[in-house]
Amino acid sequence: MSDPFHPESVYCPSCGGRLAQRQSGPLPCHSCGRILYADPKLAVAAIIPLDGGIALVQRAIEPGLGKWSFPSGYVNRWEFPERAVEREALEESGLVVSANWVVGIYSTEGSPVVLCVYHAEARGGALIAGEETLASRIFPVDDLPAMAFEHDRRIVADWIEGLRLRGQTV
Repeated sequence: MSDPFHPESVYCPSCGGRLAQRQSGPLPCHSCGRILYADPKLAVAAIIPLDGGIALVQRAIEPGLGKWSFPSGYVNRWEFPERAVEREALEESGLVVSANWVVGIYSTEGSPVVLCVYHAEARGGALIAGEETLASRIFPVDDLPAMAFEHDRRIVADWIEGLRLRGQTV
């Protein structure tokens, strides 16, 4: 099982031996017998309502280079997902936010990434381009630009439904 997102999944971290090649389940080491699991990587994203729209960032890195998406990134080891989404929003958009409620959890078959999307309230900062973004802008939800990921429009629809269930509007 060669996974470009986790090259360490080919070799045992204990002895350096080759792991069994499997698509799912435990990965036994052929040399020392240690059992490893190819666990998913948790990422977070923030939908940030601002000035009648939502704040989006134009990606400066692959995947989705040049397209728009929500401020997002990976959760670091020992980091709470809520703090990770607040950190990523600041790094990518310049906005200080508070994670409010979970919009949804998304995954794609064959991808090691599980994405947890939060509704986040802007508390300060200024909308700017961060280190991994080319630009940041506010877009009306009914006039979104070319989005980076297939599930982005579904996430917006889920967010709008979450607002409706809470008696709120965009």
